[in-house]
Amino acid sequence: MLLTGAEIVVECLKEQGVDTVFGYPGGTILNVYDALYQHSNEIKHILTSHEQGAAHAADGYARATGRVGVCLATSGPGATNLVTGIATAYMDSVPMVAITCNVNLPALGKDSFQEVDIAGVTMPITKHGYIVKDVNILADTLRKAFAIARSGRPGPVLVDITKDVTANQCEYTAKEPEKLPVPKRDNSAALEEALRLIEASEKPFVYVGGGAVISGAYREVREFAAKVDAPVCDTLMGKGAFDGHDPHYTGMIGMHGTKTSNFGVSECDLLIALGARFSDRVVGNPARFAENAKVLHIDIDAAEINKNIRTDVSIVGDLKEVLTLLNQRLAQQRHDEWIGHIMEMKEKYPLSYDHSALSCPYIIEEIDRITGGDAVITTDVGQHQMWAAQFYQYSMPRTLLTSGGLGTMGYGLGACIGAKVGRPDKICINIAGDGCFRMNMNELATASRYQIPIIQVVINNHVLGMVRQWQTLFYGKRYSQTVLNDSVDFCKVAEGLGCEAIRVTRMEDVAPAVERAIALKKPVLLDCIIPEDDKVFPMVPAGAPISEAFDAGDLEKAEG
Repeated sequence: MLLTGAEIVVECLKEQGVDTVFGYPGGTILNVYDALYQHSNEIKHILTSHEQGAAHAADGYARATGRVGVCLATSGPGATNLVTGIATAYMDSVPMVAITCNVNLPALGKDSFQEVDIAGVTMPITKHGYIVKDVNILADTLRKAFAIARSGRPGPVLVDITKDVTANQCEYTAKEPEKLPVPKRDNSAALEEALRLIEASEKPFVYVGGGAVISGAYREVREFAAKVDAPVCDTLMGKGAFDGHDPHYTGMIGMHGTKTSNFGVSECDLLIALGARFSDRVVGNPARFAENAKVLHIDIDAAEINKNIRTDVSIVGDLKEVLTLLNQRLAQQRHDEWIGHIMEMKEKYPLSYDHSALSCPYIIEEIDRITGGDAVITTDVGQHQMWAAQFYQYSMPRTLLTSGGLGTMGYGLGACIGAKVGRPDKICINIAGDGCFRMNMNELATASRYQIPIIQVVINNHVLGMVRQWQTLFYGKRYSQTVLNDSVDFCKVAEGLGCEAIRVTRMEDVAPAVERAIALKKPVLLDCIIPEDDKVFPMVPAGAPISEAFDAGDLEKAEG
């Protein structure tokens, strides 16, 4: 049938099973929005307050559902406003397609009004980018974009379309979505080596990364860990792939990981990395990381093998498939002495906090208790993010959505909206510091416009908490530009944007406030006032080995 380019965009979205898009209209993308208007009963459009919010919402939708998230923006500043959200998705391997429209083809390259080479701008932060100048290749380009976004190691793909292409016509024939062909690898020798390493190990440790969530391998991960009889730590991105309630679970590893995980990995003789990339926040000092261990690394991306840490055995492939093969062939291992040692460490080095006053860990533990650990938690970046990783017990994947690689302040609220749209059955709660919340708090207007019942928890210490913590510990308490003690009233802001608001100042206020927020079934903000100098512990100084993790007690001893 003969369709315009704009109609082809909509038909391709329907082909790919897209039911929701997030975006903001403008001049060059008007034809697409006009076509969307004709199909509003098939594709829901969420108008965000800012294009960055649209990108984060598409990201949150993708992380919560495992499907490709879609965001739309016009040319120039509309497109550039997506950049932070695209980079966030790229760093955390989130499948997303960003569709932008540009000026008419004859006006390209002439500094036309609202013209930006967005494909060039985003080249380093996308899996692939296209600029479509011919309506005849539009459908196939969009199909390729979705296939690339979801295949292998997922990530964002940009499709920029000139405005005249959206108006031009061509024949369109619907097609079933296709997957890109997966390269066939002969991993038989590596699998044999992996089995030998595991069977020879006396002190194995399993390190679970975000790839375990992306691949849907959580059942295989749990079976594998049980067969190896090993303690298990995870990264920020790997939360929920292994059950946080399991006795073998030791908590997060890295800069703000538990002492048990950091010390245990430093002592182990075999480190088994599952879908992890050995980031600097995990490794600390690479020369001193797991220096007593052989390293077995399983990852879908060959570029990650030996990039940060040298491995002894590596297997490139989909984690779910590789673990299925290993689980079939691996005999049950027993490491009673090693597990006993790790259990002693867990008792000796529990996570702790001051229970005498309202604090973020207390708030998160109450949210965990009230939701039964079954909520989707999104966060921004900073102290609250680390506390959310430490004190909420994630038992299933896709329940912690957070910017791990890029560390994007302002990510969480848009992501929470996207997550709730994608998973309406889940309680969705964004935990943000007051500094982060200021960056994109306008998205509360989006939540109220559509009556999306998300809960926004502001951990309000009137400072940039994580930066202040570093200033306290490493910069002689010189608090340069980190104090936010001004007259901004977040409750009034929320109410002005059409949301309910509750201020929490005491420990006994927390449970009633959370329960009421859930019961209201509408967007609610909780403004939680905590002390300005609460700190996240344990901590590893940047560049130090993770075996040097310290906490408040260690600081007191050192200063005493």
